[in-house]
Amino acid sequence: MKIKLDTTSGNDRGVCGFGQTVVFDSGCEVENGVVNLCPDVTYDTFEGFGGAITEAAAYVYSLLDETQKEELLLAYFTPERMNYTMVRIHLDSCDFCLGEYEAMSEPRDYALNSFSFARTEQYILPMLRDVERITGKKPELMLSPWSPPAFMKTNGKRQQGGGLKPACYEMWAAYLCRYIKAFQECGFTVRRISLQNEPHAVQTWDSCVYTPGEQKLFLEAYMYPAMVKAGLDDVEIFLWDHNKERLYEWMCSVIDKHTDSMVAGGAFHWYSGDHFEMLDMVKQRFPDKQLILSESCIELSKYESHETDRACVSLSHEIIGDLNHGMTAFYDWNLILDEQGGPSYVENPCMAPFHYNRESRKLSAMPHQKCLEFFSHNLVKGSVRIGSSCYTEQIDVTAWKQPDGTLVVLLLNKSEQLLPVYLRIRQETASFLLPPRSLTSGIVEVE
Repeated sequence: MKIKLDTTSGNDRGVCGFGQTVVFDSGCEVENGVVNLCPDVTYDTFEGFGGAITEAAAYVYSLLDETQKEELLLAYFTPERMNYTMVRIHLDSCDFCLGEYEAMSEPRDYALNSFSFARTEQYILPMLRDVERITGKKPELMLSPWSPPAFMKTNGKRQQGGGLKPACYEMWAAYLCRYIKAFQECGFTVRRISLQNEPHAVQTWDSCVYTPGEQKLFLEAYMYPAMVKAGLDDVEIFLWDHNKERLYEWMCSVIDKHTDSMVAGGAFHWYSGDHFEMLDMVKQRFPDKQLILSESCIELSKYESHETDRACVSLSHEIIGDLNHGMTAFYDWNLILDEQGGPSYVENPCMAPFHYNRESRKLSAMPHQKCLEFFSHNLVKGSVRIGSSCYTEQIDVTAWKQPDGTLVVLLLNKSEQLLPVYLRIRQETASFLLPPRSLTSGIVEVE
């Protein structure tokens, strides 16, 4: 066997790959420094990577010239680069918008005759259509609501939490179905929808709070029946869509013998720490449910501009941990933002993989873009996770069997030192060194 190695640093030093090929040795009997791969032990099948086209991202995209637009979309959506196949879109306004909006604001319009798709058509749809025009790819969509219209809320506004009025459950379900239909009528495949973005958070931006019992009632008595009636029961429904520390208890509270067949899986975010064990518990309790990371970004409130190395290591650790505990799809947040990490109408700046400076008119890749490309390029759709073990907590490792039978191993060295690896597969061993604070991929051709 042979393994081809490439290394990408996790900070602004750029790519420092060895591009070397190492031959496995059947006579090496080392016990220390070992990373084991077990191809006969298999787990989940990976679906793919994606990101969010928010109104903010689509607006910034509209400012690019044609060459820059092509550069951005080819980077994201072609197999030669990041190979994204999925896009997440907010329904009505979220924090990354030019301002607050909703598709309908008439409390007595039960037939939804005043429903308007115009705001989505202004920026989001042109960017979506350009993905297909420029790359030849049409990504599948995940839709997520941040808040019902203000008139449906107990606090009478889109922001600051509040709940969905019980009298508006049926109307809200019809409203969400109308949104799904609107995207379908524009020629896009809506693969999945979450019932509510961050249902446990009272935010200064668009938000709506549910208890598990309220979400179960909405799902069982209103949303799922409305989707069946509208012929949308092939659209997957995901629960939670919030930080994963409460994912297990939420899934247990909402899923029972009546709702089990309505739920495709659980969606989670990364903002509250590792909690990888929560994913294990969900998989053990609900083995048929999918686990997807539906939102992840580098928050400027947590990372200073000079802390790109730490941010990249944290993000890489998150992705590998989630992959090893059952995640089968990953959605980053905004695909592109401006030089200030916006626009955000509530001043909640974040980093995106690409930023556009409106004054210099320059499109730039941010340091963590390389981290995302490392994973999304090397881990292809249809790959199956295999068993692995590692000798030190300073190295994170995940390993996958690709559809063509080759093995890919992805390694993160979190330390400041060169670390040795003796990669062992079926009694054969290949040895190499991992550079400090780096990501290394290895493609193994199994004979």
